[in-house]
Amino acid sequence: MRIRIVGAGAMGRGIAQWAAVAGHTVELCDVRPEAVTAAVDFVRSMLDRAVHKGRMSAGDSAAALERIVPLDDPWAPGPEVELVVEAVREDLDTKAEVFGKLEQALPDSAVFATNTSSLPVTRIAASLRDPGRLAGLHFFNPVPLMKIVEIVPGAATRPGIPRTLTALVESCGHRAVTVADTPGFLVNHAGRGLVTEALALLEESVSDPAGIDRIARDVLGLRMGPFELMDLTGLDVTAAVIDSIWQGFRHEDRLRPSFLTPNRVTAGLHGRKTGQGWFAYGPDAPAPAPEAPVTGDAARPVFVAGGASPEYAEDAAALRAALTAAGASVESGAGPSDTALVLVPVWGTTVAASVAALGLPPARTFGVDPLPPAGRRRVLAVTPAADPAAARDARAVLARAAGGGEPWAVSVARDTAGSVAQRLLASVVSVATSIAERALATPADIDLAVTTGLGYPVGPLAWGDRIGAARMLELQRSLHATTGDPRNRPTRWLTERAQLGLPLTDPGTSPADCA
Repeated sequence: MRIRIVGAGAMGRGIAQWAAVAGHTVELCDVRPEAVTAAVDFVRSMLDRAVHKGRMSAGDSAAALERIVPLDDPWAPGPEVELVVEAVREDLDTKAEVFGKLEQALPDSAVFATNTSSLPVTRIAASLRDPGRLAGLHFFNPVPLMKIVEIVPGAATRPGIPRTLTALVESCGHRAVTVADTPGFLVNHAGRGLVTEALALLEESVSDPAGIDRIARDVLGLRMGPFELMDLTGLDVTAAVIDSIWQGFRHEDRLRPSFLTPNRVTAGLHGRKTGQGWFAYGPDAPAPAPEAPVTGDAARPVFVAGGASPEYAEDAAALRAALTAAGASVESGAGPSDTALVLVPVWGTTVAASVAALGLPPARTFGVDPLPPAGRRRVLAVTPAADPAAARDARAVLARAAGGGEPWAVSVARDTAGSVAQRLLASVVSVATSIAERALATPADIDLAVTTGLGYPVGPLAWGDRIGAARMLELQRSLHATTGDPRNRPTRWLTERAQLGLPLTDPGTSPADCA
């Protein structure tokens, strides 16, 4: 295939390298000829690096570079061009102007694709005489390494074009997901669940950025915590995406932005690129503060309280067994002794609610997250009534070695509905089920896009299935009832599948299937 790429910046040169390596002839052009020269030099350096590391032969590298054809004029006639990929700046008028000129220069058979990450594909296509020839083809940076591409049909896109683009993408070694032309498309939309909830936790002083990141990594198994991720992406970029998606979905509560970001953006606290974000960067930046050492009495007796429901009893039994195996002094009986610490597994509720409902001693009652951790970390929830010395002892008890290994790390967080990890997970699953509910993408594409594009250990729908749809619904209902916040209301997708015994990953039967 002969592909013309208009725009030789970071995205354009990455797409050019990807297509040329896959065997396609690439016409690379830009209104600035020097940008094309720099892009070709950059691709050459990347191919040389691949050869040096043994990932490509010298012959394949030379052949790929020969398939990149620099053009002085982006609007030059191109009778053999079959596909145009536009990768210019994110401005609707600029993109409309580019495609208007290309429409004059190229044959009607050429498919037009925009690499926009935030603009409606339908609005870009509306400027064309034939809007049916254009679709979104959204790559991620760096293109050769981020092996996911979003195919975004506009409202008028011809049905065959998404299939053609999907076949192209997958023949070149990337994965393609199809998503409706909606704010944030798929990857950026699905990614809002993590960062918006992390910001909400920070608003409520449940923990600090470093503490939330530790829990996200060690309990949920994420490669990066949400605040590390915002610093890497740039808070200015993240905040703009959050706002645009929230506004695009007509102020959907599930996507609500935080009041914390505007001032930080204005102050230039954007993250790595400015040297200071949620954390400090650069050669003169102070080292991250270590976690406070465990100093309490690990031999203090402990009583594990459970709620009335079978699920709470199971959580309590599991915690009791883990503590016993670790050598902790675990009391039995109907209630705690006068000196025992009280640990309560919480699922979508607060420790304070358990204290009130079960008549537990508030000064020495603490919450424990029953989510199975991905690493060796537990989370202890502390209420405003807690005795600090008792909290230190509870932390020491939880930190006891499990099965003779090294002591567990224990994060101390403010009592909140559920826990830090539960709230983050619930939000991730909730946003994903909302995408599925609106039929913006298939369940399989949602999970593929998130694992490939965001690097999560498992897709959000599959993640919810690991917990169980019924258990996730209980969590969402408890969060909603405890907080009264509509952002926590369960989606129809989750509710129906829990009631029907279906996995969250199951697309289910639609009326169209019954015709």
